[in-house]
Parts: sequence; C-alpha cells; structure tokens
Amino acid sequence: MLSHSFHLTFEKTNCKMSLLKLVLGLTLVVLVKSNEWCYINCGHTPEHWEALPGSQCGGGKQSPIDIVTSIVTIDPNLHNFTFVNFSSQSAIKNITNNGHSVQCDIEVNEVEVSGGGLDGEYSVLQFHFHWDVANYSGSEHALDSHRYPMEMHIVASKKGLLPNETLSHEDGLAVLGFFIDATEDGNLSWPWKTFTSYLKDVREEGSSVKVDNITIDDLIGNVDRTKFYRYMGSLTTPYCDEVVVWTLFHEPIKVHKDLLLHFSTENSIAPNYRPTQPLNGRNVTASPATPLAHLWCYEDHCAPDYTPSHWSDLPGSHCDGESQSPIDISTDSVVENGTLNSFTFTNFDNKHAIKSITNTGHTVECVLEDGLVEVSGGGLDHDYSTLQFHFHWGTESADSEGSEHTVDKKRYPMEMHIVSKRKDLTLDEALKTPDGLAVLGFLIEAPQSTNNKSSSVLAETPSPTSSSVSDMKAWKTLTHYLSNIKDIKSEVEVTDEISIDDLLGNVNRESYFRYSGSLTTPSCNEAVVWTIFKESVKVDQDLMALFPENAGYHNVFRSSQSLHSRKIYTTAAAAGTGSGPVWVYLLLPCLCALFC
Repeated sequence: MLSHSFHLTFEKTNCKMSLLKLVLGLTLVVLVKSNEWCYINCGHTPEHWEALPGSQCGGGKQSPIDIVTSIVTIDPNLHNFTFVNFSSQSAIKNITNNGHSVQCDIEVNEVEVSGGGLDGEYSVLQFHFHWDVANYSGSEHALDSHRYPMEMHIVASKKGLLPNETLSHEDGLAVLGFFIDATEDGNLSWPWKTFTSYLKDVREEGSSVKVDNITIDDLIGNVDRTKFYRYMGSLTTPYCDEVVVWTLFHEPIKVHKDLLLHFSTENSIAPNYRPTQPLNGRNVTASPATPLAHLWCYEDHCAPDYTPSHWSDLPGSHCDGESQSPIDISTDSVVENGTLNSFTFTNFDNKHAIKSITNTGHTVECVLEDGLVEVSGGGLDHDYSTLQFHFHWGTESADSEGSEHTVDKKRYPMEMHIVSKRKDLTLDEALKTPDGLAVLGFLIEAPQSTNNKSSSVLAETPSPTSSSVSDMKAWKTLTHYLSNIKDIKSEVEVTDEISIDDLLGNVNRESYFRYSGSLTTPSCNEAVVWTIFKESVKVDQDLMALFPENAGYHNVFRSSQSLHSRKIYTTAAAAGTGSGPVWVYLLLPCLCALFC
C-alpha cells in the first residue's frame, strides 16, 4: 500500500514536472536556451534558426504568415468557440520576462478553450506578446501585408495527450492570436493600464511578478470572437515545431498608444517578431462571420480566380446580372427627361463632415459623419443619407485612364463616387432595393487635358475658367493624408477643414446623365440610381498621381458592362451631341444680333 501510494505520488510529480517542462519550453526557455537564438544582434537571428540542432524552422508549414484575404475561403465548420474561465480573476499567475517576451503563466487546468473548429478541448498554458511599437509593425502575422504594432498569443495544449506527445501531433497545440492596434482614444481602459503597470517590475530577464484581479477577457475586451482565420502552422520560435492549429482573430484589440510604449520602454527586449513565412500551398480558411471584403480583386492584383471576370462566382454575387455598372454612355442614344431637375445638397459645404480616410485595399474611401450629409431632388424619389465617397484611378502616368464610366468610349484619369443610402431603409434593406442607393459620379481630369480620345459631350465643353476648376487647395489638403494610409486597412482621422463642395468646386451640377445600375464592386447589388455629371472635376495631375502612388495599387476600375435593355436619361443641358454643344446655343442670339 505504501509502495503503491509512493508510486502514484511519483507519477503525479513526474507528470507535473513534464507539464512544467512543456510550459517552460513553450516560454522559450527550456526548449532552446535563451542565449542560443535571438531576433537581432546575435549569431542565430531568424534567418539562421533552421541551423539550430534539431530545428524544424526550415520546414514547409512554418508560422507566422501573411493572411492574404483574397485567397481565404469560408469554412462553415468554424463555429463559435467555448471559452472556459477566461473571466477568472485568479487564472493569471504572474508576468515574467523570459528574455524574448513578456509572458503570463496560467494556473494549471483552470482555463480551457474548445469549439471554433478545434478537434477536442485545449488547456491554456500561457499567453505572451510580440511587438515593435515604435515602428507600428511588430505583429508576427500580417493581414493583407498590414502589420499591427503588437500581437498576443494565447497558447493551449490538447487535452488527452501526454505532455511528451504534444509536440508530436500536428494539432498538439492551439494558439489564439490577437492583433493589437494603437489608438489615440483618451479612454485608457483600466485592464491595460493596470497590466502595463506591472512591466516596470520585470525589467530584467528572469524576473517575475504576481498578477492580481486581471482576466483574459479584460485584456481581449470587446473583440468579436466569432470572426477569425484558421490555418495549420508552427511555433514562431525555435524549434518551430509544426504542431499548431492557428486562430487569428479578425478584429484587433485597441489599446492606447502610450500604454503600448511601455512594452518597449520598461524592459530591454528588442522588437521580437519573426518575419512571415511562405504559405507553401496551405489553405487559410475563415469563420462564416468573418467579413471577407477582400475576397476579390482587380486585374493582376491577386489570383486569377478573383479578378472581375470571376466576380460572378463569388458567394451571393449579383455580378452577372443585366443591370450592371459601370457602362459606356453613348451620347447619341441618351433620352432627354424633363423630371431630372436640380439637386438639393445638404451639408455638402460642411467643412467637418469628412470623419476619416481609409485605405480599403481597393480604393481610398472618405467616411462621413453619420446622418450629417444628405442629397435629394435631381429626379430622385426619396431622400438619401450620404455615407462615404471614394475614388477609382489608373496609374501615376500623365496619360493614365482610370475612370469606371466612359463617355462615348472616352475613359478619364479618375472618377469620384459619392454614395448615399435611402433614409427610410437600413443598409441591408437598401442593398436589396432597386433604388436603395444613389451614387453621384464625377469624372476627374487635369485642367489642361491633352487626352486625344474621341470627343464626347464633356470633351466639347470649352476649356474651364478659373471659376470651374476645383479648389486645388482642398485637393492638396485631402491628398496630404494619403501618405498616412499606405497600409491596407489603415485609417486616419481628418482634422483639417475640408468640404465636399471644396473638392467639387464650381462644377456644373445641373447637367447630368441618369440610369439604373449596380455597385461596381462585389457583390454588385443592382440597387443603385446612378447620376454621372456632364462636366468633369478638374484636378492637377500630380495630385491625382498621389492616389496610386500612396495606396500602392493601380487600375482600380471595373470595365464597362453591357447596357442590355436599359435606357440612359439626361437633363436638357446634357442632351446628345447630334445638335451640337450647349454653349453654341447660348451664343447664337449674340451672333444673330451682330451679324443678322
């Protein structure tokens, strides 16, 4: 009996020691000695990790990776997670400086995770961080080439496996990755303020401090945990064992930038992230709730299966419908419509209406303050609330062509779309209603255009006077923000005074074309009342070139779609070319008075 009791005690002690070894190994201390590898300033930086004895760092399923959303597919089996004791105030034991990161150890067998497409239950061992806060690019994983300042990894081992088996199963570990983004929001959440206050106590490698009254849920905050990406990979530190089921959550944790700086200033740990590794044919999937807005591209921007000719194959797509946009406006066949009267533009002159500017990965989008800007009249049957405006362009070249709509086959350098939603509908309802959206399209070209394309109604307009040219100061103000949104998904707050009217200048808004069409990007919902204004907005070519130059992508326009049986209507001032330019008729009475 005594012998049996001793044997059980020994087994339990031995198992605990094995588990402890695994936990410490995952903290980067036991698996490889801390002085055998580093991120910078030693002999075994990341590009040399594969040379370490027993290393798998040169394998074909390495982490981290760049998650290219255009090749991500939805996996309906990625259901919601079950998080056990993520709200426990006693789960986090301590914060430790292990020489490579700041790590928090978790009480054994207290915190668990399951669901989310995982094959079994996992026991959380620890979580740690990777950062380069100073350069805002310290996350290990990237999302469409965009890195965040930090990344948090919650490491869990598969239950039912012996500790020495964990590193021999391809799904022996599950790691939950959370991007961490810097914010300037003055609301410093107490969990992160409290958490970062401990960092001053772990300045030296090996130092540790007990943590009180902070939960994992507190640190994650209100991140939507139903939206995530999944792939099979490895540990991101030596020996880089390929045993990890990776989960990367779509939404970042938002932490005030001043708090994030503590990770760099309160210890001697240099930027500690591994560069992204080749995907090598692995599949990256996403949960059904994940908004794969980038699951498509323009020509040469991504895999061929996601270019415009394949947009109709996307789930829920309407891109093969018979009322698609953009179109070529043939001025010989437009029909004059007397109901197309003057518009009423509400708060288009408000210099604080533009809230932020975003690089969506497909365009530069200017988001407006909610419920402030409106448009009505102009033959529209409803009042519309303006949501945003964005741009389509070609290249930086002076002879670039990037407008979506064309007039008599002429394509302009750029096009601006002002998007509005019917006030009596939700956005979801508007996308299902033929006139749910109203888009105002403005063609853009340089003031002294030398485009030699075939003439059109717009081409027949005399050279603009100073009063018809856009306020170039406004465009300079707008484009100076572009250097701050070079990364996809990056966003910058607009603090300068600038209005939509400033950008449009004195362009004639009484003369326009009208037709029913669709969104020009997936899912191409046929829910748009289109207005294309006759007179082009005039913008200096060097300012137009800043859009592709800073966004980093080119030729962001869809080609013209078939008109089918639709008709294009026009105001009287924008009638077809058969009768000659409007300015000729205005001049005729004067000519008759002089010569008749």
